[in-house]
Amino acid sequence: MAEPYRLIAAEVSLYSGKARAYLRYKQLPFEELFASRKVLQTIVRPKTGLTMIPVLLTPAGDAVQDTTAIIDYLEARHPERSVYPDTPVLRLASLLLELYGDEWLVMPAMHYRWHYKRANMGLILSEFGEIVAPRLPKLLRPLAGLPIATYFGGNYGRALGINADNRDAIERSYEAFLVDFDAHLGEHPFLLGARPSVGDFGFMGPLYAHLYRDPAPGELMRRLAPRVAGWVERMNAPAPGGAPGGGAVGFVGSDEPPRSLDPIFRRLFTEHWPVVADTIAAVDRWVRAHPDKPRISRFVGEHRFTIEGATTTRWIQSFTQWMAQRPLDAYEALAPEDRVRANRWLARVGGSGKLAVRPPTRVERVDNRLVPA
Repeated sequence: MAEPYRLIAAEVSLYSGKARAYLRYKQLPFEELFASRKVLQTIVRPKTGLTMIPVLLTPAGDAVQDTTAIIDYLEARHPERSVYPDTPVLRLASLLLELYGDEWLVMPAMHYRWHYKRANMGLILSEFGEIVAPRLPKLLRPLAGLPIATYFGGNYGRALGINADNRDAIERSYEAFLVDFDAHLGEHPFLLGARPSVGDFGFMGPLYAHLYRDPAPGELMRRLAPRVAGWVERMNAPAPGGAPGGGAVGFVGSDEPPRSLDPIFRRLFTEHWPVVADTIAAVDRWVRAHPDKPRISRFVGEHRFTIEGATTTRWIQSFTQWMAQRPLDAYEALAPEDRVRANRWLARVGGSGKLAVRPPTRVERVDNRLVPA
């Protein structure tokens, strides 16, 4: 039997849910190594230079950090049942959905976790305490988890642009998303048909660890969008018998995203894409202003953004551009006849002209850090 992969992760971690579900879907042998403080300090930091999870440890001795990098690393070595559609427009759509899940749905995920403290903190403090002090008696772990919860709970608002002025707007947007996704799941078991795409795994990060597991948003999801809760459970089903999409044929037959996804794509282009465009411009300004810096800062300024009519400021996160380059590159690579079809679909969902932009400064990941390409 081949040596298994090892995934350093935690149930409470947003992006761990994305990587774990992918490994289960691909039916790859893996062991999960709990991301305790000791593991973070003695394995994750020495191997990646960061203390961020999840991290994939491979039989070849590689340590792969970041869920998108993990998926692409494994897709190159295990191409069967690929999460990337073969057809170009569906592939483009899957990359846009992954971007939306990774970079935009994190906002309601963080809001619902930290705003509804009374309902959520028992679980969160206990799980953070397990990371910090797993040897403590179970009753004392919440006390050990308090400092890290205070750190995360105190810093997310300014970075993501969540405050008293737009909390209600964020909830309206998320609840509308839930209703739209639930309606889509009445027609298709996954985003693009009968098996999950990379977009499903992008959604899985925020929708599992925070919005399904945390008590307050979990109750909301089960009440307002029970099919979404069922999708989370299906995505997280263990291999082999219950692997997501097990026995499924594939993606939708035509190279066009289902019309039942149109409301989600419209929301993506209305709410999220202006933030993406601002990020691309801000990264270019930052790189030009710091020609001596070999690495790009995680935050490259602040900007104003609008969600459901509420406007406030947020920090501009450079990593968003690295994720956005994936669908932008897929659009740029379309053959002429495929681009005609893609443009027809984009016009339908409010995306006309929005992908025909090339970042003036491209970025790439080197040693788990962003650098100018």
